[in-house]
Amino acid sequence: MIAARIRSMGSPHWLALYGVILLSWGALYLMTLPADLRAAGAVYGAEFLASLCIVTPDAAGYLGLVAMWTIMSAAMMAPTALPAFAAYDDLSARAGGGFRWLVVGFLAVWLGFAVLAAALQMALFQLGYLSIFGDSQSLLLSGVLLALAGAYQFSALKDACLTQCRAPLAFFMSHWAEGPVRNGLRLGAVCLGCCWALMLLAFVGGVMNLAFMAVAMVLMALEKLPEIGRHITRPLGVVLIASGAACLGFGLIG
Repeated sequence: MIAARIRSMGSPHWLALYGVILLSWGALYLMTLPADLRAAGAVYGAEFLASLCIVTPDAAGYLGLVAMWTIMSAAMMAPTALPAFAAYDDLSARAGGGFRWLVVGFLAVWLGFAVLAAALQMALFQLGYLSIFGDSQSLLLSGVLLALAGAYQFSALKDACLTQCRAPLAFFMSHWAEGPVRNGLRLGAVCLGCCWALMLLAFVGGVMNLAFMAVAMVLMALEKLPEIGRHITRPLGVVLIASGAACLGFGLIG
């Protein structure tokens, strides 16, 4: 059974999905600003960075940020949904295709998230809470985001969304008649319900910090696994709340 499953995940539509994920991470790598250029930017100012076409609010503008968040969402969230995609692929193999439209619906939801996240980044940058790299410049902002993400780990909405993500076969069986696009939208919505608060921690860890994105992706993927996720969600919430409290304490003292 496992060998057959692995072989089926080498079919063209799976290879196309893997290609999207790899291209997204490749694009993120190309957009990441190396440490030496960050140092040069600190010396020569924002005009130096703008001249390098770096994706920052002042250089790229809102649409550039939307594109960056879209790529980041695809790179981070598509891998976390692989078990759900596999469950749908098993069902659709018997009932007649639709895999690509499921993925389209899923990514459409995260495109909507990218639009809102880019607007939030632009607003926080204009208010001086974020650097041009998308990193928090305020311990108070960092503390609020960490505490919010930590508290959300204990919420009923998070638990309900994780329940759906951890049982993709039952999820799709319940909504199968709606078709692949609407199933993709539903899957994207419950995935967003699981992960939006953790995704916003990019403002704390660094919007273009590949290490942060990789760690966050792994944590979000593990949360969606039934046997592992239940042991991660609440402890992670405790760590985030404690980190947020520490940031808020230092911010108020400072």
